Amino acid sequence: MHKFPLKPLLLACLAASCQLAQADDEVSLGTDVVTARGYASDSFSTPQAIEVVRPDATSTGPAGNLLRGKPGLALHSDGAWGQNPVLRGLKKESVVVMVDGIRMNSAQPQGALASFMDLGLLDRVEVVKGPGSVLYGSGAMGGVVNLLTPEPRFSDEARMGGRFGLSASSVDRGVAGALLVEASNSDHGLVAGISGRDVGNYKSPDRREKRTGYDSGTALLKYQYRLADGYVLRAYAQYHQDEDVWYPGSTKPGPSAAVGSLTIHSPKQTRELYGLGLDAALLGGTLSTDVYRQEVYREIRGWSSGQRRNMVSNDVSFITHGLRSQWNGAVGSHWLTVGGEAWQMTGDPERYNYQPPAFAATRTDPFKDGKLTSYGVFVQDEFTLGSTELTAGARFDRNKGTAKQKGMGTRLMTSGLTRSDNSFSWSLGALQPLTDTLNLYANVGQAYRSPDMRERFEDAERGDGYFHIGNPKLKAERSTSYELGLKGRDGLQNYQLAAFYTRIDDYIAGRITGETNQPNNQPIKRTENLDKVVIFGLEGSLEQPVGDFIVDAGFTWLRGKNKQDNEPLYQTPASELRLGIGQPADVGFSWHTGVRAVARQTRIAKKFSNGTEDKTSGFVTADINLGYGFGSVAGLKSSRVDLQLSNLTNKKYHEHLTDGLSGYELKAPGRGVTLAVSGSF
Repeated sequence: MHKFPLKPLLLACLAASCQLAQADDEVSLGTDVVTARGYASDSFSTPQAIEVVRPDATSTGPAGNLLRGKPGLALHSDGAWGQNPVLRGLKKESVVVMVDGIRMNSAQPQGALASFMDLGLLDRVEVVKGPGSVLYGSGAMGGVVNLLTPEPRFSDEARMGGRFGLSASSVDRGVAGALLVEASNSDHGLVAGISGRDVGNYKSPDRREKRTGYDSGTALLKYQYRLADGYVLRAYAQYHQDEDVWYPGSTKPGPSAAVGSLTIHSPKQTRELYGLGLDAALLGGTLSTDVYRQEVYREIRGWSSGQRRNMVSNDVSFITHGLRSQWNGAVGSHWLTVGGEAWQMTGDPERYNYQPPAFAATRTDPFKDGKLTSYGVFVQDEFTLGSTELTAGARFDRNKGTAKQKGMGTRLMTSGLTRSDNSFSWSLGALQPLTDTLNLYANVGQAYRSPDMRERFEDAERGDGYFHIGNPKLKAERSTSYELGLKGRDGLQNYQLAAFYTRIDDYIAGRITGETNQPNNQPIKRTENLDKVVIFGLEGSLEQPVGDFIVDAGFTWLRGKNKQDNEPLYQTPASELRLGIGQPADVGFSWHTGVRAVARQTRIAKKFSNGTEDKTSGFVTADINLGYGFGSVAGLKSSRVDLQLSNLTNKKYHEHLTDGLSGYELKAPGRGVTLAVSGSF
């Protein structure tokens, strides 16, 4: 594990931008997505709501930032780095986050999986909303977020090219750079990239917010080799490292005045992925198989403001070994996807507490040798009845959770820590073309989420003020979802409208026991399967040419209810509206300006949250993007300069899904300017 040197990286990017290289024409998937059906297919003909978001030169912060303000999407934030995707009101536990189709598994109390990949190396983010367990198994109740990097490809002639980007932002005194190189010939394809980001404490309208800066770096390598016609061997590796990451939203009062407040931070955290894949022609279709190893390593510390030192030290690696194989091909008039998946995640956290006055290290591991194992098989069939296109799928999974030890002291358990469950998922979607440019669709499906390690095995204080006791006998959550929508596409005009309803049974949460945890006298919640939760809403988006301009809009209206406590669902995103207008151009001057209006959120949980969820004021922010494309110049295939002006009115606000002590939630960044230079060669 090595720290990524940012300055050499930026110099490398500048040097690359001055070199002449022969590049292949850029390949664009257009409206094709690979996540919804497991292969490249047209999103217009898919009976689910889909968002495809591409980073631009001025995109800043973690990858999750790209999703803010998109229909049906929100972010749950515990700091500047941690940005967890929220899909239709379902948070990180109920959303599968992937990089290049490989799920990122980790049981973590703070931080976001979507932040373990740098924006500079991304090609796009595909978000498939609604139940996705048929293809992706446990956790895909709210949907799937797939962070996709450029794929290697073959070419008839030897070619080399790439892209670079440099940016600087005023609000956080941040600098970032990325360099990606592609090489290919008839039998070999290579993509290699490196990126770095040095972010300082950002400035809100009130002040410069402490402990919101961090450093990060990412490296990417993907290679493919044509073994023979119809047979391609693939190899890939990714490495991401963050340093000095703080989670201000985790700050809570300590057990005494001498301790003061406690804040979680990570001196270092990394993600490593290594994998091999084989694509093989079989029975008129293609069989794709991948084996991989992924490790998410985190150093987690609890900082005492009173003692000016760490009171808790917790180092843990979550290691996942996985295999996924699927076949796609035509069988008569049907297009079939058949596959299997197996993965195992292990975690063995090593935690120490340091209590005054001696500050001697006391071993307090929450559990030992935790292990989650999943095996699944799935099938999906696409066919037509008349003019109606149907997609039907089913999956069966066997999940198991176990550990050698749970808890400490009087709560020590060494037996009864194993539970296995069988889960069946299914989906049925129908798409009916109304005209050549307008499709009506509907889908219904069931998905599930198997309990994670923390819910099964960890006894610890949580953000709602309770001491939560893990439960190894938890059952899997199950969701039933319905969606009805319209998709329109006519040249540059695109629009989507969707209504959705989701019910979750055996909802996993804490049940108040009436007991207290000593020595801090904290009330106790035991993690249990509770009554059902319902979430429903409307969302839509529009892109419409008006003369020389493009008008865009999007909205989300969402409601959630906790049936167990007969109150609004905890941490439900507020409704919002986005409006924009611009004039895009690859060469010459381009611009875009937009406003985002977020409603007040007064529907809050009181019983479930123990009074820790606040009402949130509404807000309106405005941004402007200006750019100029130079086209081919100085040996570059393309080059451009972009300027982004954010939060023009210096609005003081925080998102509803921002963690923090009641009344002291972290404020969002204030007015800022980002300058970016980018190009391809």
